[in-house]
Amino acid sequence: MAAKDDMRASIKLTTVADLFSTEESRAEQQREKVMEIPLSEISDFPGHPFKVKADEEMLEMAESIKQYGVLVPGLVRPKTDGSYEMVAGHRRKKASELAGREMMPCIVRELDDDQATIIMVDSNLQRENISPSEKAYAYKMKMEAMNRQGQRTDLTSRQVVGKLESADVLGREVGESGRQIQRYIRLTELTPYILEMVDDKRIAFNPAVELSYLDEEEQKALYETMQSEDCTPSLAQAQRMKKLSQDGRLNVDVIFSILTEEKPNQKEKMTIQRERIDRFFPREFTEKQREDLIVQLLESWYKKRQREQER
Repeated sequence: MAAKDDMRASIKLTTVADLFSTEESRAEQQREKVMEIPLSEISDFPGHPFKVKADEEMLEMAESIKQYGVLVPGLVRPKTDGSYEMVAGHRRKKASELAGREMMPCIVRELDDDQATIIMVDSNLQRENISPSEKAYAYKMKMEAMNRQGQRTDLTSRQVVGKLESADVLGREVGESGRQIQRYIRLTELTPYILEMVDDKRIAFNPAVELSYLDEEEQKALYETMQSEDCTPSLAQAQRMKKLSQDGRLNVDVIFSILTEEKPNQKEKMTIQRERIDRFFPREFTEKQREDLIVQLLESWYKKRQREQER
């Protein structure tokens, strides 16, 4: 009798709801839904590398949200304290705040740190204008996440065989070479002030990569010298400073002497307006023939002047 009771207890009876529910309704229960979430309950993604500026484009977005609301929901993941963390939609959140909104439509999705990082980076790399510093930190964050995933294959990342391949994998995804990805990541070694100069296009990308090999004190001395002398290093100068730094021979005086030397492209050039000299040359003369004739005449004038001074 006891055995029969145990057998009955072990049998799980199908409920009426289970009998009449369809596969479609069960799928609907699992489907992600858009929720209106208070902005005050959504925190930014930790270390979010993309700048959220109240620029003209942001103000236009805020004006659009005032009229039509947020048309594309953000993506958030739940936190243990009941609030949410933004994964994709930081600019929409800022524009919503500027528009005076208190709520924002969002999709809530359970994501681990690496999945969230990869989605966050990918969603922002679609933007048109991305600064070198944003790319640098975004590539670094995504590559580290890919490396941690290792051999895993999931919805947010291709299979990664090893750390050496991750730069090439990431490069294929964003249309860059693996080598270029690594060069961008080097920029994260620059001090904030120098990196800002790169974003402002006061320092070109290639010299900036070389300067990233200088230590913090050397970069500080370099920045102060650039400010005081109102100059920036060429690629050749940056490469020399990198080599001297690696040899332990870079200091403030050396940095000053390198930066203040005359660069080939800084030598003054004399230009003559074409209309002032065109009438002196035959029409069929090439630019080279004109230049040669001018130099020849100047040499003749110079020799004549020298002879007159010797009398």
